[in-house]
Amino acid sequence: MTAHTDSLVPSQGRNTAAVSVPRPLNGPKQLLAASVGNAVEWFDWYIYSILAIYFSTQFFPADAESSLVPLLGTMAVFAVGFFARPLGGLLIGYLADRFGRKRILVLTVLGMGVGSLMIAFSPTYAQIGVFAPLILVVARLVQGLSAGGEYAASSAFLVESAPTGKRGFYSSFFYISATSANLLAIGIAALLTQLLPAEDMRSWGWRIPFVVGAVAALVALWVRSHAAETLHEDQIAAASASRGGAERVRLFSFLKHHPKSVFFVFGMTASSAIVFYIWTGFLPTYANIAVGFDVTQGLSASLISLTWFLVLQPVMGALSDRFGRKPFLIAFGVFFTVATVPLLGSLNDSFASFLAVQLLGVTFIAAATSIVQAVFSELFPRTLRSAGIGFPYAVSVALFGGTAPYVATWMASQGNIGGFAWYVAGISLVSLIIMCFVPETYKKELD
Repeated sequence: MTAHTDSLVPSQGRNTAAVSVPRPLNGPKQLLAASVGNAVEWFDWYIYSILAIYFSTQFFPADAESSLVPLLGTMAVFAVGFFARPLGGLLIGYLADRFGRKRILVLTVLGMGVGSLMIAFSPTYAQIGVFAPLILVVARLVQGLSAGGEYAASSAFLVESAPTGKRGFYSSFFYISATSANLLAIGIAALLTQLLPAEDMRSWGWRIPFVVGAVAALVALWVRSHAAETLHEDQIAAASASRGGAERVRLFSFLKHHPKSVFFVFGMTASSAIVFYIWTGFLPTYANIAVGFDVTQGLSASLISLTWFLVLQPVMGALSDRFGRKPFLIAFGVFFTVATVPLLGSLNDSFASFLAVQLLGVTFIAAATSIVQAVFSELFPRTLRSAGIGFPYAVSVALFGGTAPYVATWMASQGNIGGFAWYVAGISLVSLIIMCFVPETYKKELD
């Protein structure tokens, strides 16, 4: 067994205590534990946005003046889940830094399963009135807290489990599992839409995937219970009390000691979040609203694009271990600053047009998603890593990724769907400028 050391938050003018942290021995087992639970989390998250167009009228009454009113309400609730994620990233990330990653990862997947069950068995607006959307909001809050904590804990868990020189490769498994979940969600949705009439999909068929997600959460709980902890017991104890010249880890210690790193996480996430959620989840609905594209064909195209996206993750992650992280970040930022407007503007009602736009977009998205867990983890010490990653990431995702479907739908209702592409391009430009100042860390010791 090899071991390395890590320190708690250093105090000014004092020596820092070092605590031995054994390296987890079974890398594949660690990857499986992180990936299975993460897949369950993101399956439940994706299936909501994919099927929203079917179940929106079950929770919100239609408006005589606009058929988009139920969808707008459903997308607003989708955004509510995103705004719960910062709290999950902060509190659950803090707990993961204080008490270890493993037990927190069990908690997050349990919360996601509970949220899915609530949605699957919720009564409709016709049955209980305004209490139906209220149940939907509560379920999304539970899922938002869980997803925020999941990102915080599993990002640190994955990278800390990596052997030397393979942090980028291990980092890629976060989006390998997330994309696999997306593919599964799209596959199930596409199968249901082929097997069931549209009326059955709107009345009860949309509930089936949420039940599947809740059952899968039980499997993930079992797998994660057999994972190895990446924080040593001595280090977990030391994080809870001041000793050996180190400060106790507190709720906002990451912000006090690493404000620049917090800003980097927030800024880099802004563009990656918005383009990721548009290109991998909302694009069929966007194309349907913008140019009348058939959503069913969009789901089929997404299966092809996301399979390509999944294949790219480990390749780009491994290349970043050899050539550095920044070339990939810069390529991502430049592309979406320059290409977003012409890409979204080129969409029409043909399958080939949609597939080309999606394939090109996900190729450059992979340049960022394959490595961001490694980049973020390399910016923080171990005992501040989960909260340091989780909180600024979740705030940025909530502000930009979570609101993207709603902003696009609202612009469409105002007759200005083309303005959304300029909005995305502007955010990409700001993130690109920030990425230029992020330090290159691929050769840096993790702790």
